[in-house]
Amino acid sequence: MTTATNPVQAPNSQAELLYQAQLKQERQFRTNVGFSWGILFLILIFLFSGQNLQIGSFTFKTINVDTAFILKNITFIAGGLGQTLLISTLSILFAICMALLAALGRLSKFPPIYALSTFYVSLIRGTPLYLQIFFFFLALPQLGIVLSGIVSGVLALGLNYGAYMSETFRAGLSSVSKGQREAAMALGMTPSQTMRRIVLPQALRFAIPPMGNDFISMTKDSALVSATGFVHELMWRATKVGRASFNSLEALIMAAMFYWVLTLILTYFQGKLEARLSKGDR
Repeated sequence: MTTATNPVQAPNSQAELLYQAQLKQERQFRTNVGFSWGILFLILIFLFSGQNLQIGSFTFKTINVDTAFILKNITFIAGGLGQTLLISTLSILFAICMALLAALGRLSKFPPIYALSTFYVSLIRGTPLYLQIFFFFLALPQLGIVLSGIVSGVLALGLNYGAYMSETFRAGLSSVSKGQREAAMALGMTPSQTMRRIVLPQALRFAIPPMGNDFISMTKDSALVSATGFVHELMWRATKVGRASFNSLEALIMAAMFYWVLTLILTYFQGKLEARLSKGDR
């Protein structure tokens, strides 16, 4: 007797083997990348070890850092992480609101609204962020409006990133097909209901990954707020102790490491968020 074979079983088993091979290849690739990162990190540690490497007649000199200064002030500099994250979080929330309003304005058919949104985007994108921070902190007091360093930084960062993010929101809103809007109208939805229930959820799914990247950039740009001298975040604390002890190299290295680690953590969560949002596509 001959046993009948299931015609579906062979393709399924082949697909499973192919999938397992792809997973193995991805794991191997991540392992090699991690190994390479480890080597680069060891090289970086050696560069700042202060030891000299003799290769024949050539002497390779490394950077000698004051480890006692680092151990003494690392806690003080790390204390600025809270204000750095506070400024970045408040700024990104404000930027999201401004970006959404500007994107809706640029899609509006009402000329004054369209003109106002395009004027805002053009003005903010046409001036440096550094200037905008000092405008809120130094120029507004001449008009009787006195803002703290944190408020000035949040307003400047929020308005600046809101102008750039408005393009992301506009693209997200435009990505929703006209057919879906027409179907919503056929179901009796008002324009506001269509925007709230149909357009915005899909546009936000498109805009969230770039927003994560903007939040990472904003976290680093928050260092510009230290120029006001009244915001004790990472950069301010690093420059303060570095100048006082003539150890700016060590202080700035510590600040750079904190920003770097913070960026790696935020990038990790951004990747997790993008993977979750892309489940429907896969």
